[in-house]
Amino acid sequence: MGRSHTERVVTPAPLSAQYFDGWYADMAGSSAKDEVMRRHLGLPPYLQSTSLLGWEGIGEVTEALRLSSGDILLDLACGRGGYGLEIAARTGARLTGVDFSAEAVRQARDVARRLHREADFRVADLAATGLGTGSVSAVLCVDAIQFAERPDATYREVRRVLAPGGRAVLTCWEPFDRDDVTVPGRLRRADLGAGLTAAGFGNVEVRERPGWRACERAMWEEAAAIDASDDPALRSFRDEGVRSLETFDLIRRVMATATAPLASASQPDPDDKPVLPVRSQEDTDVGWGERAEPDDDERLSRDRPPHWDSA
Repeated sequence: MGRSHTERVVTPAPLSAQYFDGWYADMAGSSAKDEVMRRHLGLPPYLQSTSLLGWEGIGEVTEALRLSSGDILLDLACGRGGYGLEIAARTGARLTGVDFSAEAVRQARDVARRLHREADFRVADLAATGLGTGSVSAVLCVDAIQFAERPDATYREVRRVLAPGGRAVLTCWEPFDRDDVTVPGRLRRADLGAGLTAAGFGNVEVRERPGWRACERAMWEEAAAIDASDDPALRSFRDEGVRSLETFDLIRRVMATATAPLASASQPDPDDKPVLPVRSQEDTDVGWGERAEPDDDERLSRDRPPHWDSA
C-alpha cells in the first residue's frame, strides 16, 4: 500500500562517498543480494550490477549508444563497473569508468582483472570527471543522474566531454506528478529531457520502459520479505525494497538518448574547467537503484574510517 498523497517523505541526511564506500564493502561480503538481483534482472553471474538495468535493457542501451570498435565509452557513476564492461565487450569500445566511491572503483578494477578486460576506472565526481573536452565517443549514466547535487552542472559535464556527434544515454526514474510531495525529492526534480536540452544536446528523446519496471516490482517484493538476519547488505536491500514499494506507482522508468551537436557556437572552451557541485541538504531520500540507504539509526551506528576523500 503506498503512502497517502499528502504524507511527506522524510528526507534523511545526504549520502556521501564514505557512505557508499561502506555500502560497497558490505556487498563484497555478501553474495545473497547479488543472486536475487541477477535472477530478476536476467543478468549472468559474471556481471556485477550497480543498479537496476536488466539484460534486455543492456541491449537497448548498447544499441542507443551507437558505439564502434575503438570508440571511447565513459561509464559515468560506474559503480562496480559491470554495465560498462559488458557494453565495451559487446562493441569493442574502450572503457573509462568514473565514480566518487573509491571502494566502488577498487571493486570495478578487480572485476576487470578477473574478466581479463582492459578498462580505466578512476575516482571523480559526476559534474567534474577530470576528462578532456570532447575526449569520449559516448556517455552512459545508469540510474545516477538524480544523485547529482547540481544536475545542470552534470548535464553540462556530459556535454563537455563528448566529441561532436557523440551519444549520451541515461536511465532513471521520473515522477508522474512533479507536485506530488510523496515522491522522493531527488526524483521529483529528475527531468532528463529538459536537462539534456538545456545542456545543448540535439535529438533528445525520453522513452518510458514499462517492461523494466515490471522486473523491478517483482524484485522489490522479494526484497521486502527477506529475513536479513546479520547480513548488512541484505538488510539494506530489504529496507530499500520496503521504501520503493511505498511509492512504486508514482514514478515511471525512462531511458533518455541525445546527440552532441556536430558544431555549435556554444562549444565549451578546451581550457574550461568542469564546475564542482555544491552539496545540498535536500533531495536525498532515495537509494541509487540497488544502492539502498539505511535508516538514520543504522547509518549513525556505522563507525567507518573514511576510505577517501562516486558509484
